[in-house]
Amino acid sequence: MSQPPPPPEEGLSPRYFSEQEKRRQWRMTRVFCATLLALYVLDVLILKRPSLAPLLVRLAWVTEMSVYTWLLVRTPEHRLPLLRSLHGVLISTCFLGLVSVTGGSNSPYMAMVPSLPLLMALIQPQEPKLAILCGVTGALGMLVILPLTNGQALNTLAWVGTVGAATFFGVYGSEQYRKAQVAENEARVERARRESMEKLTKAERYRAQTEKLATVGRLAASVMHEINNPLSFVGSNLAFLRTEVLAQPLPEKERQEFQEAFDETRSGVERIKQIVLDLKGFSRMDDEEPSECALADVVTDAARLAAVRLKHVARLKVEIPAELPEVFATRRRLAQVLLNLLVNAGDALEEAKVQGGEVRVTGVAEEGRVTLLVEDNGPGFPPEVLPRLFESFFTTKGPEKGTGLGLSISRELVERFGGTLKAENRPEGGARLRLELPVHKSTDAEQH
Repeated sequence: MSQPPPPPEEGLSPRYFSEQEKRRQWRMTRVFCATLLALYVLDVLILKRPSLAPLLVRLAWVTEMSVYTWLLVRTPEHRLPLLRSLHGVLISTCFLGLVSVTGGSNSPYMAMVPSLPLLMALIQPQEPKLAILCGVTGALGMLVILPLTNGQALNTLAWVGTVGAATFFGVYGSEQYRKAQVAENEARVERARRESMEKLTKAERYRAQTEKLATVGRLAASVMHEINNPLSFVGSNLAFLRTEVLAQPLPEKERQEFQEAFDETRSGVERIKQIVLDLKGFSRMDDEEPSECALADVVTDAARLAAVRLKHVARLKVEIPAELPEVFATRRRLAQVLLNLLVNAGDALEEAKVQGGEVRVTGVAEEGRVTLLVEDNGPGFPPEVLPRLFESFFTTKGPEKGTGLGLSISRELVERFGGTLKAENRPEGGARLRLELPVHKSTDAEQH
């Protein structure tokens, strides 16, 4: 079997140009060549008659540009500087030839000769040698075109000095540009590195927090299981005691007091059972798939859990019409979002020590979307906090009260179901969280 050819030595292979880059290079060359030939009209106007000499110079220039473009995509990388240097010298020579055949020292093009090194420094700032070669070629051309006798030597030297000065400023400017570009690139790289480190740090913190929450969730599931067992005994024993006590011959007043005590105790036991069931549902919500759900039921679930936190802080008012259209989402995930918003509202009211605190949840349907508003009558969001409210790990609470993940995770959960979560301040004072979700399609179709 024949062996594959060895890889070319580094620096000896031609520079790779994609087909798109080749087409772009040739397109630029064709435009330049067409413009160069069209400007022959200026030569006719300058000479006041058609002349073959400037046309031949322009044709030579066009040929040089075409050959340069053809070689550019075929020349090895290490020979490109030489090719560009030769190209710069030939361009300057062609332009000087055009000056010579259109009047020499009287040619209108004469004033543009000092601009050649400046243009080359602008086009190829990374190769100052090109500007120097153009400047040297222009200065030598001046010595050839302009006479050095009959008192014109001073004028010739002035032109040569002008070309030299233009070359100096062109090279100096390109050098400063290169330094600025290098500094900017270094700053950009350092900024990107720092941003990457910050993202990595945030990701690590997020992962650690997620693992901690997962561990807490597993522990909570175990604790809930342990609570359920004795709670069942308490419920059974309570029912037995109620039956036995009320079966005794008791005065009517005592019987009524016992009945009320047993009823209140049973209500408390049922409430504990419901809270345990809700927590168990939250701990298993990853197993649930999105489905049609009524927001009134979602709000009921969240409000029942939030009432434990808001009981001594604020009054919770829920105004959710039962006829609100259904949405397609995971019911317990939406309940988790609402629970988080309600608990945050309670924390804000407690921290601000608001007297007569109130948290309100309202729902409306409008234009194919269902909107839930969670509002409070607290101090609202400070202007400097509002833009960063949904950033990961951003929190105004102490480290023992918040991780800065609640709102960012809530927004992410809402967006998974095609919704939005926004924060704003109420005109009358207080904070408002606006949760919008699209109406479930089948429900929307039935209504129409």
